[in-house]
Amino acid sequence: MAHVQKRQRMNKDGTPGAVLWCLRYVNPETGRERTETFRLKRDAERRLTEIEASKLTGSYVDPRAGKVTVGVWAERWLDVQVQLKATTQARYRSILDVHIIPRWGETELAKVRHSDVQKWVADLSSELAPATVRKIHRVLSQVLGSAVKDGRLVRNVAEGIALPRVRSKERLYLTHEQVSDLADACAAVPVSKYASTTEADRGAYRLLVLFLAYTGLRWGELAGLRVGRLDLMRRRASIVETYVVVDGHVVPSDPKNHERREVPMPRFLIDELAAHVAGKAPDALVFGGEKAGTPMRSRTFQRAVFDEASAAVGLDGLTPHALRHTAASLAIAAGADVKVVQQMLGHKSATMTLDLYGHLFPDRLDTVADAMDAARTVALNVAAEAGTGRRRDTAAVVPLRR
Repeated sequence: MAHVQKRQRMNKDGTPGAVLWCLRYVNPETGRERTETFRLKRDAERRLTEIEASKLTGSYVDPRAGKVTVGVWAERWLDVQVQLKATTQARYRSILDVHIIPRWGETELAKVRHSDVQKWVADLSSELAPATVRKIHRVLSQVLGSAVKDGRLVRNVAEGIALPRVRSKERLYLTHEQVSDLADACAAVPVSKYASTTEADRGAYRLLVLFLAYTGLRWGELAGLRVGRLDLMRRRASIVETYVVVDGHVVPSDPKNHERREVPMPRFLIDELAAHVAGKAPDALVFGGEKAGTPMRSRTFQRAVFDEASAAVGLDGLTPHALRHTAASLAIAAGADVKVVQQMLGHKSATMTLDLYGHLFPDRLDTVADAMDAARTVALNVAAEAGTGRRRDTAAVVPLRR
């Protein structure tokens, strides 16, 4: 049975030395006896209480399990994250190398303190953007959380940290007229050293802008779209592949959230798309790069065409990703509900769609109240006609039956 025992140290000259208090208990995981030493009796008794309580609740953690350093455990954690996309894997690798391992790499898991993590986050916040700080903290929390699941820590000390608030940037939503002007401007951009300049290419730039603004595809999804995935009769584009940049290289990947989807295409795009893909093989890219068979890079297109075109129509600083937000706003203005917009954009949940674009949906509170009022009137009139053969005054009070 676990117990606290007094032990008297002896000095070299044989005289009594300091008094220590030894806690002896059996490790429930190994069945072996362990000893912990304290200078104060109350500290030993407090530790005894903690151990006995953890045994009863099944939360006991061997102190030696937490001696693994954060750096070693972080590498183990990242190695088994097989579900991550290549871009996420690369981002986590960078966060570990640049921010987490330099600060925590040599620290034992059990010696990481909540207060130290809070101080670290505060220091990061003085140099980095709030969104970046949150991403860095999230990775550390995942590393420590996995140690808790593995029985190396009792709790995750990175939880409950006060994080900097992220202020959402004001988004620019283009009108139909602005989209049309921007598309025409892209087709009129003069010779550029970054891109080819044939008439066909310029026409493709115009179509590309229209396609993004009316389908809401992410750039990687557009870059990975192949001719065989276009169903021009049904006006649908199947999103089954995307391209991402990893360590400077463009590589194929699954769609975000690993979910395939079908995206509707407006009728006015169909004829232009049909002409654009005519004669191309089913596995050819709809919007390819300068070299045959290579995907078009967002940065190349932006520097070669988009920046100049957007400036020409008074939209300086616009990015291709803004066309995705524009697609959402145009769909909502056309009457699409939140579930349709979610499916169109490929969001993981309708909650995410509402968080991003909820302010664009019309305020329908009055409409709901009017509809309820009308439904009540109809119901009371039907009941009155069935009971008395006369229409009932809609303002009359219906007594409750006892």
